[in-house]
Amino acid sequence: MKNLLTTLFVLGSVAMLSAQTISFDKTTIDYGKVPYAGPSEKVFTVSNRGDKPLIISKVVASCGCTTPKWSRQPILPGKSAKITVGYDTTIAGEFLKLIEVHSNDPVQGRAALYIKGKIDPKK
Repeated sequence: MKNLLTTLFVLGSVAMLSAQTISFDKTTIDYGKVPYAGPSEKVFTVSNRGDKPLIISKVVASCGCTTPKWSRQPILPGKSAKITVGYDTTIAGEFLKLIEVHSNDPVQGRAALYIKGKIDPKK
């Protein structure tokens, strides 16, 4: 029984070493100060550092004022893709919003990205 458990542990460890691995160029984008109704889209670059295809199953924003867009195609090993995030710049004031990225990465299946900034009041 002990040998069986050891074998399963070793096989599991090897499987984790040869897997898809998600990484980002940055995890927070600071919009800075944005004019009311100004430009709203920013881009995160997501990369696959593993040796199997990375699949982003969903990208969820913390509120309806934030709109993520991404490709549903698998990201091949060593390749990158974009996650474009828009924010409703007609909402004046400071903001900090969470975007959750769900993938088939066995270690980091849920990753957190953030956007922040300040929208000038309507003039």
